[in-house]
Amino acid sequence: MDYIGTIHSPFTSLADMPVQPKGAAEKTGTVIIDRCYQEGLRDLEGFSHIYLIYHFHKASRTKLSVTPFLDTTSRGVFATRSPLRPNHIGLSVVELVAREENVLTIKGLDILDGTPLLDIKPYIEAFDAVEKSRSGWFTGTGATVRNARSDTRFT
Repeated sequence: MDYIGTIHSPFTSLADMPVQPKGAAEKTGTVIIDRCYQEGLRDLEGFSHIYLIYHFHKASRTKLSVTPFLDTTSRGVFATRSPLRPNHIGLSVVELVAREENVLTIKGLDILDGTPLLDIKPYIEAFDAVEKSRSGWFTGTGATVRNARSDTRFT
């Protein structure tokens, strides 16, 4: 699998990072797309938000049971957003602020600086918004997520 670019953020260490994009709502960064993929960015600037699909490149181990951030109970890794997944793939919805050639300016990112980007997809409300959903074991609030920061459990 080829990387299509690199994500740059203000987070140079896993310590004390937001654990989800809602915890980094005001943080801005850039995505530098390799020039050979630049044509694929055409028409992207019409979208307010995009999905970034990336490689948790600092994850060095895999666990099928983890205790996620914002919880004290061990859960199956596929019921969490832990980076210790078998394929170490991350997913974040971020605001697309601007596009200039092969550079995307984004806002609301919770991603480590230098993270390799696998793909981009547009967020489309008619496709992606879910009116009635369940959040399984998670009982926190938006404020809980906004204030949560990483610790050493996944390093």
